[in-house]
Amino acid sequence: MNPLQEYSSLLNRRHFLSRSAMGLGAAALSQLSPAFGGLHFAPRAKRIIYLFQSGAPSQLETLDYKPGLSKLHKTELPDSVRQGQRLTGMTSGQTSFPIAQSRFKFTRCGQSGAWVSELLPHLGGIVDDLCIVKSMHTPAINHDPAITLMQTGSQQPGRASFGAWASYGLGAENEELPAFVVMTSRGSGLPAAQGLLSRLWGNGFLPSKHQGVKLRGTSDPVLYLSNPAGVSREMRRDMLDGIGELNQQLLQELGDPETNARIAQYEMAFRMQSSVPELTDFSQETAATFDLYGEDARRPGSYAANCLLARRLAERGVRFIQLYHRGWDQHGNLPDHISKQCQDVDQASAALITDLKQRGLLDDTLVVWGGEFGRTVYCQGELTETNYGRDHHPRCFSIWMAGGGVKPGIVYGETDDFSYNITSDPVHVHDLQATLMHCMGIDHQRLTFKHQGRYYRLTDVHGDVVQKILA
Repeated sequence: MNPLQEYSSLLNRRHFLSRSAMGLGAAALSQLSPAFGGLHFAPRAKRIIYLFQSGAPSQLETLDYKPGLSKLHKTELPDSVRQGQRLTGMTSGQTSFPIAQSRFKFTRCGQSGAWVSELLPHLGGIVDDLCIVKSMHTPAINHDPAITLMQTGSQQPGRASFGAWASYGLGAENEELPAFVVMTSRGSGLPAAQGLLSRLWGNGFLPSKHQGVKLRGTSDPVLYLSNPAGVSREMRRDMLDGIGELNQQLLQELGDPETNARIAQYEMAFRMQSSVPELTDFSQETAATFDLYGEDARRPGSYAANCLLARRLAERGVRFIQLYHRGWDQHGNLPDHISKQCQDVDQASAALITDLKQRGLLDDTLVVWGGEFGRTVYCQGELTETNYGRDHHPRCFSIWMAGGGVKPGIVYGETDDFSYNITSDPVHVHDLQATLMHCMGIDHQRLTFKHQGRYYRLTDVHGDVVQKILA
């Protein structure tokens, strides 16, 4: 027997309904996706721009001001503060844990009076648009599981990414572009930074059409999107029509939703042949725009260029826009490295908020900035008058948000005098995910997908919406 026919004959009614694009899964989705008729409640944000700072920025040098450390500089971190916390293999062998005060000054900014480092002057200038959360925490202590948790809701690989969940639950606003787009940039503070794996923007067990589409900063923005030499657009259309007919036959025979996803991806790729070149063409951007974002925005693939591209994607209705900026893993020579990293992101991040605001897009665009964990108050390696490093610290770290659904000009959560433990209003990674989904009109407990016999969601079995930061 033909293997495909044999497989088809084994499909019983229950199996077919569970796998079919028009089966029970689609019926459940119809209760959520706008394409089928509604959200769980009125959204404040139509889209998210997630500026992920891969490698973990030090909260002590950016947003969590601890002036009392100047008197404790070079003294041992008290055991009563450390409380036996597990350490990474990079500092577990240290016999001394000397406190390292930040070398950078902080000033009160805006009407809110929030403390912001001198490394972030442009963000200080728009601090009244920001919601700063200083009490983030995570159970993960190393980069890969921590980043995976932030992006997929699990420390273990294989789950669907946040952007994929947004695409699955909300659908696309623009038929010419994917619902989920990803960009990466390399920081100047630590150019040889750890890599980023594509599974961080993968679809996991969700249909493959929900995976993130990566835009590159060099050559063709999307791999394999352009027609090869000698192939016209008309020839491509004829070829896709033929492939589409074959896939439709396969879908009718086997009822596999991945066949439906394949059809949709072919059609999206065809439309993107026109939409992507227009999207990535900055020639119509004004000199004032480049003054706002900085000259680096003219360099494709830079963080600044990606921020400008994020604004253009937001204008075109892309649901989830993910930027990864590498280079924050500063175990040594932190003062030099973090100065360069902040110079990479400060002006462009502030410009993105300002640009969205002046175009009327900030009210329904939620921007998130932050890494996977924080940095230790104690020094990793040798502490000198001018140099120090900081190890991974999952017990507290800082992020900021702006735009659709969150209160502007507030600081939420507090840490102790060492920025080591949270003293009020802790926010777990799953709480953040639940809150972001809430801003987009999704109840994180109700957006689920059945896989291998159980229902999964982005927040697993955890997460509470942080009501106090909602506008």
